[in-house]
Amino acid sequence: MTSGNRIAIVGAGIAGLSSAKVLSREGFPVEVFDRAPDVGGVWSATRRYPGLRTLNSKYTYRFSDYAMPEDYPRVPDGAQMQAYLEGYVHQFGLRENLRLGTEVVAADPVDSGWLLEIRDETGVHRTSCDHLVVANGVFSEPEMPDYRGAETYLARGGQLYHSSEFLDIEQARGKSVLVVGYGQSACDIAEAVSHVAAATTVVARRLLWKMPRKLSTGLDFERLFLTRLGEAHFRYHSPRGFERFLHGAGHSFRDTDFDVLQELATKKLGLRDLDLVPEGRFEEIAQSTASIATEGFFEQVRDGRITVLRDTTVTELSGTPAGCAVWLSDGQVVPADIVVCATGFQQRVPFLTPYIQRRLTDDDGNFRLYRHILPTEVPNLTFAGYNSSLLGALSAEVGAHWTAALLRGRLALPSPEERSEQIDTRLQWMSAGTGGHHAHGTTITPFALHNIDEMLADLKLRLPLGTRLAQWFRPVKPAAYRGLWERGQRPAEPTPPEPPAEVAPAPAETHPATAEMYPPTAEMHPATAEVRPATAEVRPATAEVRPATAEVRPGSAEVHLGSAEVHPGAAGVRPGSAETHPAPAGRYPAGWRDRYPSQR
Repeated sequence: MTSGNRIAIVGAGIAGLSSAKVLSREGFPVEVFDRAPDVGGVWSATRRYPGLRTLNSKYTYRFSDYAMPEDYPRVPDGAQMQAYLEGYVHQFGLRENLRLGTEVVAADPVDSGWLLEIRDETGVHRTSCDHLVVANGVFSEPEMPDYRGAETYLARGGQLYHSSEFLDIEQARGKSVLVVGYGQSACDIAEAVSHVAAATTVVARRLLWKMPRKLSTGLDFERLFLTRLGEAHFRYHSPRGFERFLHGAGHSFRDTDFDVLQELATKKLGLRDLDLVPEGRFEEIAQSTASIATEGFFEQVRDGRITVLRDTTVTELSGTPAGCAVWLSDGQVVPADIVVCATGFQQRVPFLTPYIQRRLTDDDGNFRLYRHILPTEVPNLTFAGYNSSLLGALSAEVGAHWTAALLRGRLALPSPEERSEQIDTRLQWMSAGTGGHHAHGTTITPFALHNIDEMLADLKLRLPLGTRLAQWFRPVKPAAYRGLWERGQRPAEPTPPEPPAEVAPAPAETHPATAEMYPPTAEMHPATAEVRPATAEVRPATAEVRPATAEVRPGSAEVHLGSAEVHPGAAGVRPGSAETHPAPAGRYPAGWRDRYPSQR
């Protein structure tokens, strides 16, 4: 792709913003769509539940070239994270690339790219792009149970929410609250509301192991999840070096380490006294996600402010003149004015047609993405943030550079058959290791460093040996990756050209809103200096680039939407904002497969 090719990014969370910054620096005109009125994704004020905070510290959950403010606590809360991302937008001049409050409701492939149907406060419009980046997030579509009796429960005054919809803690004051689930959001919400609610109950179908933020002096959870030694304790699909020893002849050392961690966590959290010891081994803590103990949760259980009902499920909601209640599978009936379902999310892309979605996933709904980025059968499309982990910001940033190299022809890809085989191997390994709990192939916990290493290897980049050795024993420092990207600007040796595969035209299946929107006649850390993007605006080839030589930190936590100054720059046209495009003659032409530059 050339610098004139337009890129649309769907989602203004961590992955979308890092993609916008990297790709705009590569010279691509970039436009970012998000239906929320602010940036942040899961950190947006429109989705921020009480008690939301980062799992790891501000020193590890950050971009390589943008540190969190020094006055932030070690573990920032949701509002501080959103302010951090607002600061990122301001620092790198991305404001003009954003179209907030704008939802992409349909995206249809055409021979030259994608035709987008978008909705904002003025109505529904069309625009187009040459390449589409899906950064809608794997935690964007709530998974809401369909409980029997819900209508009666609501009619009698009961309140039913998904965790991403329960935003105001004052709603719980003086009420009886029941939280469904035992994951991170369930425990966060339960702990927060227990301070104001009359009663707080957690219904847990299955108890999970929880890792205290700090086990003992010098030993915290980041040393298990964010070091190479800790990561090596979990079995990867292709172990290497010392990992082979830990999972082979040295497995007794590994098993002993997990036994010690399990006992430390059990004692630290008082799980035996509370009858909350989970079944299974402690190493299951990393099945698709890291489960960190919410600070204060078990103390509130011990004090009687939170009641945990284990090994049971909700079967029915009821509402009577006497009050609202929840019926459980073990026969218990629990009074509940408010029910909050912390039941997870669906991993899907709702604005793509069913035809395209089938080409992205296997029969089980798992996304078939090479490096969690590149589809095997749909051209002009990449994903960002579908490698969820505790190093989400750094993983997304490295992934954005991987995508940039792909589009610029600097990436030498394996053959489609090899990529497909690698994807199948990974998905089979994930299913076997997690019992199917791997968010349809979109999460990489606890293997963030493996994933980053693989992307860097594709880019022909490698951290200095000293840095890699330090990562075996000390948590990863994202700043160590700053400046690596400038080393990978040389074009890669392309793979031999291959005959394009025939792609059959799509069946006569259209997105529900598309047919009426497109009538035939419609108009249409080695470096010590950080390199900042010149601007968020699309600049001509001769535009001046402003390198920065000092790290600039975001302002205080009180950064408000719209308060950031927009950097002036050369005039540019944002894709789709000033022109319309005629509808294509055919929705899925037979020759629509694209061959990336590295495959020519």
